[in-house]
Amino acid sequence: MGRATDRRGVLRIDLDAAADGRTRVRRQDTLAVEEPLEIRVGPAGPGRRKPLAVTMRTPGDDLDLAIGFLLTEGLIRSAEDVHTAQLCAGAETPNTYNVVDVVLTPGVPEPTTDPARNFYTTSSCGVCGKASIDAIRTRSRFAVRDDALSVTAATLAALPDRLRAAQRAFDRTGGLHAAGLFTADGELVVLREDVGRHNAVDKVVGWAVRERRLPLAGHVLLVSGRASFELTQKAWMAGVPLLAAVSAPSSLAADLAEEAGMTLVGFLRGQTMNVYAGAERIVAEDAVPTA
Repeated sequence: MGRATDRRGVLRIDLDAAADGRTRVRRQDTLAVEEPLEIRVGPAGPGRRKPLAVTMRTPGDDLDLAIGFLLTEGLIRSAEDVHTAQLCAGAETPNTYNVVDVVLTPGVPEPTTDPARNFYTTSSCGVCGKASIDAIRTRSRFAVRDDALSVTAATLAALPDRLRAAQRAFDRTGGLHAAGLFTADGELVVLREDVGRHNAVDKVVGWAVRERRLPLAGHVLLVSGRASFELTQKAWMAGVPLLAAVSAPSSLAADLAEEAGMTLVGFLRGQTMNVYAGAERIVAEDAVPTA
């Protein structure tokens, strides 16, 4: 797990245990780690790359996180736009390696560092640091609307249990979100965990970039929380035709899914789900025609 988890002493208070005289017990608990990651980007050459973003994340898969972030923000288009990406020493003692240095391929434009492109992202919100409304909107180069993906409702219904079974760090902390990429047959391709929903998705996308799998045509992206506008946009940027969430989507997420031609599924729990956009991709074997 690396630094993904940490052990802390806590006072456990259990009112149901009063009859046994053990209402207050001191014990060890496992926490999800949250630390800042600075992403520096620029051309090759002497000197340091310019800081572009600081995100609060769970350490692990940091190169995937940085590259996925650059892709979903529209700053790179493919793995060929990245010459090198490496973890660097930070200023902390002991060294925590909380810096990723990304060298762009010659000819790739250097990101603008004006106020509209100054990013500080918390673990709960990845767009909170944007300086303008225009800076939030990014359009994908992939024609998701034309994706011929078809998934059975039964396959979708089985995905949350498969995602949950693969969440090793969540089992120990209860404090991490997950994003999982699945095939149309329900096979888990890759899973990433993080304290931030957006970071978990960026880690999956960054993995796909480095593996040269973009666009992620014919795949399903499942997130363990809600489906926000931001997560829908990230899925679109990676060419994902179907985004599913175990919780609710937002109105902007549904609007963006409609615009992009994506399928958006929310409240994917047990044997039920709500389809907010792109219902034609979901095959319900015993579907009853609606009036």
